[in-house]
Amino acid sequence: MKAIWRGQVIAESDATREVGGYRYFPRDSVRMERLTPAAKTPRDLDCPHGVQFYDVADGAGRSARAAWSYEAPQETMKTIDRWIGFWEDVDVR
Repeated sequence: MKAIWRGQVIAESDATREVGGYRYFPRDSVRMERLTPAAKTPRDLDCPHGVQFYDVADGAGRSARAAWSYEAPQETMKTIDRWIGFWEDVDVR
């Protein structure tokens, strides 16, 4: 599987996991240099799994809040602890 944003592959792995309709990539398969931790909103702080959203950058100065990771997941999400999920404009295929 690949995660592609604005024509650039930002993650690639044969070991992704699907949870809740979203595909998650192991952190070591993600180009983390393209992700910057986003400031947490009050809604983020309410997440029981310790969500951290990331802005995804394309190297040309454009970015979007389009990735996340659960940093303190409860039992139901333990299988993707610190894995990276993508949404919005990121094409996962």
